[in-house]
Amino acid sequence: MQRKLKTTGRDTAMRKGEKGMRKSVTIFLVLLVFMTPLFAAGTSEAKEAGPITIWAWDPNFNISIMNEAVSRYQEKHPDATFEIVELAKADVEQKLHTNLASRTTQGLPDIVLIEDYNVQKYLTSYPGQFADLSDAFNYGDFVDYKADVMKLDGKYYGVPFDSGVSGFFYRTDLLKKAGFEAEDLENITWNEFADIAKEYKAKTGQYMLANDKSDGGLFRIMLQSAGSWYFDNEGNPALVNNAALEEAMKLYKRFVSEDLAFPSNGWNEWVGAFNSGKVASVTTGVWIIGSIKAAADQSGLWAVAPTPRLDLPNSVNASNLGGSSWFVLENGANRDKAIEFMKEIYGNDKEFYQTILMNNGAIGSYIPAFSGDAFETKDEFFGNKAIYKDLSEWASMVPKVNVGQYTYEADAAVMAVMEDYYTGRSTLEEAIKAAENQLKNSIQ
Repeated sequence: MQRKLKTTGRDTAMRKGEKGMRKSVTIFLVLLVFMTPLFAAGTSEAKEAGPITIWAWDPNFNISIMNEAVSRYQEKHPDATFEIVELAKADVEQKLHTNLASRTTQGLPDIVLIEDYNVQKYLTSYPGQFADLSDAFNYGDFVDYKADVMKLDGKYYGVPFDSGVSGFFYRTDLLKKAGFEAEDLENITWNEFADIAKEYKAKTGQYMLANDKSDGGLFRIMLQSAGSWYFDNEGNPALVNNAALEEAMKLYKRFVSEDLAFPSNGWNEWVGAFNSGKVASVTTGVWIIGSIKAAADQSGLWAVAPTPRLDLPNSVNASNLGGSSWFVLENGANRDKAIEFMKEIYGNDKEFYQTILMNNGAIGSYIPAFSGDAFETKDEFFGNKAIYKDLSEWASMVPKVNVGQYTYEADAAVMAVMEDYYTGRSTLEEAIKAAENQLKNSIQ
């Protein structure tokens, strides 16, 4: 089942995080079965022009933000109509693949949200299916590492959306009891972080962080801080002789061998560990702020420092985890209208980015909006500090990397060999070589 949100005109609606009522799009909720019409390979049949159709996931973030964008657009273009279809992320990906593979425009949206790690896979697998937006947007207005993800053969095919800029979020009260102050946590390396974690545990009996030793999220944060990834600039697997990957593996082993990380399993246990105070910090994307604030009784007890960096000359105290971007379908009946809409709001409207920051905690990728008043707002939960100003500055520092087409396959290959490395059954070099062989076999 899917939930389809049809928006026309302006009306009043509640948004998550809002403290009052404001003008918004009218939303009609309709439950129906989404049947994707399949046509014989090689056929193409254009759909009739109608509302601009948008596919996305997450009602409290992506859908809510798109509703805000539509509402703002309709204030100046009251005749414009939109149909926002809310699906699970996996369903967006499956339906998009199915329809593009069938070579039909029937059943496709005009605009679709795609996770950054999967962008290159879509662009290379379905050439000619996504609109070239190179001339529609000034990509110099977007942070480099986001814009670079949607670039293929010198052309840009997407609109950079939310940043997954990372931060080192920590409990000031817990660390203070162990003798640590804010200055001790600024611009440190991961090995320095591990030293602090070791001392913190010795003094309190508690952990500094929770981490699933087979999860690659924190691993990717470490890699990108050094401007490195699982692939080279041409998108070829590059695990062997990858200094950043070697350093990240050593750190993961240190966390395990010295028992420095609470061994969490799954999202709920991971979030529960820092919500309960079982661990004193979490280093991840900015999107975690909502989960941190779920523990309302901890207001004023949290702070955020720059992400730790690897012990490598080119590593910086800034990184990223996750994020997604918007794409316009080349053969959609509303392609030109969709581009104009995205250009006017996502490529020009600074006030829009201020609004979604305040209402949804979303840091966009549009640099001209980083200097707005919303970024100067102090957050009582985080010690009355203007944390979004800091996070936006770190976002502009994140090194760009070629995430390639197979980030998750690479993740799986590396994590699959880690247990042998942890236990000493394989050396670092043997583990990396085995991971690269597994990756190459999985993507052939």
